[in-house]
Amino acid sequence: MLYFRQILIMLVSLYTVRVVLKTLGAEDYGIYNVVAGVVVLFSFLNGAMTGATQRFLNYALGQNNTEEARDVYSLSFMLYVFISLLVIILAETIGLWFLQTRLNIPTGRKDAAFAVYQFSIAATVTGLLRVPYHAVIIAYERMSFFALASVIESLLKLGTVFLLAAVRFDSLVIYAFLVFASGIIIFFIYKFYCNRTFETARFRYCGDRTLLRRLVGFSGWSIFGGIAYIGRAQGTNILINIFTDVTVNAAMAIATQVNSAVYSFVANFQTAFNPQIIKSYAAGDLVYFKRLLSQTSKISFYLLFILFLPVYINAEFILKLWLKDTPEYTVIFMRLILILSLTDAVSGPLWMSIQATGDIKKYQIIVSCFIFVNLPLSLLFLMRGFSPEWVLIIRICLEIAKLIWLIFYLREKINLPIRALLTNVFAPIAIISVISGGVTIYMYYLFSGIPRFLITCSVSVILNCLLIYFAGLHADERYFIKQKIRRLLQIRE
Repeated sequence: MLYFRQILIMLVSLYTVRVVLKTLGAEDYGIYNVVAGVVVLFSFLNGAMTGATQRFLNYALGQNNTEEARDVYSLSFMLYVFISLLVIILAETIGLWFLQTRLNIPTGRKDAAFAVYQFSIAATVTGLLRVPYHAVIIAYERMSFFALASVIESLLKLGTVFLLAAVRFDSLVIYAFLVFASGIIIFFIYKFYCNRTFETARFRYCGDRTLLRRLVGFSGWSIFGGIAYIGRAQGTNILINIFTDVTVNAAMAIATQVNSAVYSFVANFQTAFNPQIIKSYAAGDLVYFKRLLSQTSKISFYLLFILFLPVYINAEFILKLWLKDTPEYTVIFMRLILILSLTDAVSGPLWMSIQATGDIKKYQIIVSCFIFVNLPLSLLFLMRGFSPEWVLIIRICLEIAKLIWLIFYLREKINLPIRALLTNVFAPIAIISVISGGVTIYMYYLFSGIPRFLITCSVSVILNCLLIYFAGLHADERYFIKQKIRRLLQIRE
């Protein structure tokens, strides 16, 4: 349900980016992304608390302890109110100073940038307060509502585009306001549904200091990762702004939007499986837990690679067809970010297994170092005159190094067998990537124009599906698929 609903969301997202870029122009689109990014810098506590809230809710429900699950929700909601106040204070002091004195904003657009900044703060706070409700929905695995809410959110974005074209005012300011208004609507949809459906999501004062210490202690180590991830994403965006201009920020934003549309298919798949990973560990079913890790990593890669290959090869054609004129560096940014997503697809379930154990101190410290070192290396390369794409090349190298370290760490932490992981996950991934990639690239150079696009997409998707089924899955996994297809056919009959 999550996978197929994403088709609609992807189409809406790509269409809205096209219209917004056309309406705002590359300069204003770049301003919006770099200004909003400054606000995101101050929400570093969000990632830490999101992981903690989701983990403790899943763990409590895995042990059938609904009272503790309600306490986790109530404590996390209070903590998110505190985080929201902290974000407002930091954004209106340090962030505002940085916006007005350090960012490379074109002359005549500083007032508009200030308005965008204020709406971005409001939108960020609204998103923060929505997290506890989101965590409850995922913990109870109500993927049907999650899918529906996401579709509504996409339709609101579509409505934003139509309103943007109709309103006779500064388009950049109106766009920032409409994004904030959409967030408010989604927040109340989540709140209404959760309050009516789940006893767990009804706030009550909780004075359990032991649980609070566990929750804050877990999230405390996650803060390292939160600071590192946000610092890398928004810090490199700011570095690009300082060393180039806002049109290069627009190129990065477009590439990120394409990647988000593609990767969201995998993210939804992992969203459905993450509660099972934590609940199986909480229940002590370690055999199923380890098998689920391998399967989720492998299938996540397959789902992404089916979309990755045709988009990567035809990146220039797709961007011309989609946006016509694109800022410089968009194509190379798009391809490099897509490569990054492949490593994320494999490593996502492995990281979730560490969250399940609850002992994340060593992992967060070391991984945060891998992530954060991206900033000084990017600064060094940009200062020496390297082109902006080196920011992403450095990130790819560090992500690969992080994944290798993670595999060895899991052998020590949860006794995950490396040989089995190499045999069951990485070997079929490598075989399918080489064969499918080689054949598709060969077809790419045989044709040109629209025939090239249609043929490479068709060959890539069909060949990938066949290779995944016959060479990428075990016999029991193929049997499972056959049974599912038979049941679907019987239902239709």
